[in-house]
Amino acid sequence: MKSKLLAVVFGAVLVLGACGGDKAEKAPATDGATASVDAEAVVKSSCIACHGSNLEGKGNAPGLADIGARMSEDEIHTVIEKGQGGMPGGLIKGEDATAVAKWLAEKK
Repeated sequence: MKSKLLAVVFGAVLVLGACGGDKAEKAPATDGATASVDAEAVVKSSCIACHGSNLEGKGNAPGLADIGARMSEDEIHTVIEKGQGGMPGGLIKGEDATAVAKWLAEKK
């Protein structure tokens, strides 16, 4: 008897819990798909090994601390996608590449 009552109570909790609806607020629309990408985090995980923790450059990898003063966002994006010199292309792709190019273009 107790197990049947427990099963009914558990079932009721599941059903009633599912009826609550989604009350989470949705993020406001932004100007692009890159809003959800943390460009700085992508750079830290993908770029600092070669370009340095402060983007100062290491070895043959150029510094990126002022790359926005030397290259446009589109040029930076092209280098990220296709590579240049010793840097292979495609290390960062899609929305991440777009967000990183935008973030680096602001470095002047």
